[in-house]
Amino acid sequence: MYLIGLTGGIASGKSAVAARLAERGAVVVDADAIAREVVEPGTPALEQIVEEFGPAVLTGDGSLDRPALGAIVFTDPEKRAVLNSITHPAVWRLSRQRFREAGAADPEAVVVYDVPLLAEGSRRDEFDLIVVVSASESTRTDRLVRLRGMSPAESTARIAAQASEAERLAIADVVIDSDGELDDTLRQADEVWERARASARAS
Repeated sequence: MYLIGLTGGIASGKSAVAARLAERGAVVVDADAIAREVVEPGTPALEQIVEEFGPAVLTGDGSLDRPALGAIVFTDPEKRAVLNSITHPAVWRLSRQRFREAGAADPEAVVVYDVPLLAEGSRRDEFDLIVVVSASESTRTDRLVRLRGMSPAESTARIAAQASEAERLAIADVVIDSDGELDDTLRQADEVWERARASARAS
């Protein structure tokens, strides 16, 4: 198994790269999807969240009320750190389980961990290759305004809340420049796939 950590800031084009690698045959493990899975009703993580933040973070059907929780942690770094201490280990445990399952099913699998917060974490040594999808702040702001309907101020705040581009580039083995046309971004993704596939077969 060959494990790629794929990361990039909001509106960087990371999702397009992940989709392309999946088309080529990679097993994509989506950290955001797993983050939702580990806080479903009945999970230990959700129980811990309710213990820490109270029943007001639940909806009527017992599921997590994300806006309510977000309102608590978005402006309070200490509370956000508490939340992260609950969810991040749970996400990583389930993610590693998915990696192992993919490797057991196909020892030559190329597994892509699509994870927004790789630069902020401490798991970098777990990967055979780290790929950063990079776009300028102006490009990302334009995409957030044009494609997601955010105001310029909202988009700037969302970008500022994440790791800086310099922090992401510092951990990169490969950088995919997505400032240009989509076809060019996908061509670079194809190059990553060919490199990963050859390494997976050789290992």
